[in-house]
Amino acid sequence: MSTLEAALRGGAVVILLLRVVVLARDARRDPVSRYSALLVASVAAYIVESASGFRTLDLLLRIPVHIMSAGTPAAFWIAMGAIFVDEFRPRWYHALGWLALAVLALIDMSRHPMSVDVARTCLSVSFLLLGSWHVLSGRATDLVEGRRRLRIWYAVATALYALLVIASEWLLPGGLSATPLSLANAAGLTALIFLFAVLGAFASTGAPMAPAPVQAKRSAAAPNDPRLAAPPTGSDAAQLVALRRLLDHDKVFREPDLTIASLSQKLDIPEHRLRHLINRQLGHRNFSAFVNGYRLAEAETALSAPRKLPCRS
Repeated sequence: MSTLEAALRGGAVVILLLRVVVLARDARRDPVSRYSALLVASVAAYIVESASGFRTLDLLLRIPVHIMSAGTPAAFWIAMGAIFVDEFRPRWYHALGWLALAVLALIDMSRHPMSVDVARTCLSVSFLLLGSWHVLSGRATDLVEGRRRLRIWYAVATALYALLVIASEWLLPGGLSATPLSLANAAGLTALIFLFAVLGAFASTGAPMAPAPVQAKRSAAAPNDPRLAAPPTGSDAAQLVALRRLLDHDKVFREPDLTIASLSQKLDIPEHRLRHLINRQLGHRNFSAFVNGYRLAEAETALSAPRKLPCRS
């Protein structure tokens, strides 16, 4: 391994491990931090494992790194669900998917039939596609502008790079760990990590990834009533009043095909302004959940209203 490659890989691993430490502080109470830490640690393990001299290390050192690296596709699937799906809950099959990759990785370290490699590749590709689906499927209704901008980059950059790694293992002797490609792989990984760091910094300057404390407290007090929101402030006041008029007076939420685009046309404002209003002023993160909240509140009101009995002559 050249000095340049060692510097690139070492620097990337140090950055990722520091990120794991930061995420671990909130891992117990925050599922996004918990599963993001798992993904970041898995990527760090892959950077170590894909170095050209990794196979010369002692077996006891290679086993944990290899298992952690092999679980990257499952970690990607779980982390993308936690980050981009607001109602995400970890299920037994998430743990089973990661465990299956770990078992196949252990078998892979000894003599084994090709069916093991095929099964591991099929599982890895499936988890990558599932993770990409988590990222892309909710983009149209995502109200958190910073998170919405990150969706395409996370899905395209991470999934395509991982698929490139899987394909190289089948098509090239030694895969990307081979001496001619090892340096290029290290440079690509470093660039990818830097790209995500920059994108994350830009995202943090936009709309919040979670509701403001006051808004969250109101939602917890009356989760089924989306009309309990902070008072309008600043330049958003007039547009927010118009939005509430459409929802409370005109009942546009009754339209079955109501979308962000159609609602923004009714308000005569750009879609990003409407997402800003609903996310920043009303504390909602998903447009479908926001509209369904109004529909549910109206249904509950109708069910609780006393019914008039017909008069008998």
